[in-house]
Amino acid sequence: QVQLVESGGGLVQAGASLRLACAASRRAIYSRAMAWFRHAPEKEREFVASINWSGDSTLNADSVKGRFTISRDNANNTVYLQMNSLKPEDTAVYYCAARRTGCVSSRTNVYDDWGQGTQVTVSS
Repeated sequence: QVQLVESGGGLVQAGASLRLACAASRRAIYSRAMAWFRHAPEKEREFVASINWSGDSTLNADSVKGRFTISRDNANNTVYLQMNSLKPEDTAVYYCAARRTGCVSSRTNVYDDWGQGTQVTVSS
């Protein structure tokens, strides 16, 4: 089991940027695909972005294309989500997730390990 801890959330104004980090421990993540999901109040959990084990393939939700970038540093067991041009509708708790295989996916049920989440609030 991989332990995941998210950080970097906060309160920002619309148009600002944030960089989320997901630090993994207990097991290395170099062979695992990773993803970010988000959950806003009164909404379903939503896929944001996924990255394959090597970092050369990514998948992004349409709602964040051109604004968010997922990346990874396998040497440091960390995954990042760079969020630019933030909008109030990006407000949510952001979760990091890991799956045992290395391919990207937007499906929630293929991810085996989840972090506790970090709050992102974007004011208008």
